[in-house]
Amino acid sequence: MIESKPRRRGRARWFIAAAVLVVVVGTGSAVILTRVSSATSVQEAAPPPVETAEVAKTDLAEEEEADGTLGYGEESSVAGRKPGTVTSLPDAGATLTRCKAVYGVDAKPVPLFYGTLPFYRDLAAGAADGADVKQLEENLKACGYGGFGTPDKKFTSATAAALKKWQKALGLDQTGAFGQGDVVLAAGELRVSALSAKLGSPAQGEVLKTSGTVRSVQVKLDAAKQDLAQQGAKASVTINGKTSKGTITDVGKSAVEGKDGAGQDDGKPKITVTVQLDDPAVAGTLDSAPATVRFTKDVHSGVLAVPVGALLALAEGGYAVEVDENGNRRLVAVQTGLFSGGKVEVSGNGLTAGMRVVTTS
Repeated sequence: MIESKPRRRGRARWFIAAAVLVVVVGTGSAVILTRVSSATSVQEAAPPPVETAEVAKTDLAEEEEADGTLGYGEESSVAGRKPGTVTSLPDAGATLTRCKAVYGVDAKPVPLFYGTLPFYRDLAAGAADGADVKQLEENLKACGYGGFGTPDKKFTSATAAALKKWQKALGLDQTGAFGQGDVVLAAGELRVSALSAKLGSPAQGEVLKTSGTVRSVQVKLDAAKQDLAQQGAKASVTINGKTSKGTITDVGKSAVEGKDGAGQDDGKPKITVTVQLDDPAVAGTLDSAPATVRFTKDVHSGVLAVPVGALLALAEGGYAVEVDENGNRRLVAVQTGLFSGGKVEVSGNGLTAGMRVVTTS
């Protein structure tokens, strides 16, 4: 019986300490117990650190996003106009340049000429003057076969002589006459995007498909938003998480039926906008990939901006930011302006660049 009393006293002390702890925790106060004993004392914990951000004077741009596709542009078909059998074809992905063979017919090359006027007739001595004659001479000269002076619209004996030299170099019959199907005509270099014919196929028909040689991003933009895209203006392009500036090189003039992401008609006419990457390395080695293009709608220059996470909604309406001045905090009511890239334009009485505000991001 004598030894049991100290044990009761010890238990009572334990219960007292526990009761104190329960009260402290229950109040939610930021206090801690430094020692559980008859000399228990408490102290306040330092307030948790907060994340702050600088009020910055900067330029903010309002942007509009649109989905695009990285590629080589629209495809075009190359149709053979020369009778015979296809005996050679280029590799898919190959780049075709002027004077070089595009494909072969009956073991003879069909080279590429540059121009925009289709060769609509055969040309030989006695042919009437025409722009097609000048186009022929321009290409012969570019391939190294001149002798007729400055290219013009007249088909002369000098033109025929240049043709014979060109035909000899290609292993063709040296007739001095030019047939409509003797060449493939394009405005410039071509990239082989796909082969349509096979070796042994009839040469008259679709032989291959071509595209441009420079990768670009094409956007199907709502026609109602065409003012966003101005030829020569800059746009931001993101491909596989990498972002680069691009230059708008073409804005379509014809609207077509719009499609949504599932390929269904969304009822909104679209125009095609082409954006060329300022840094092609952003796309890596990809020939095709989805892309996001951001067009600039408006720019506010020299405004104060904070992260969006710094805005506090006030009960009476509007917003404020919490200014932190060496640990002393106060609320400053602000008016918001442009939101862009996770930042927001703000203005308020006494708010200046360089201040720091509490933020969640």
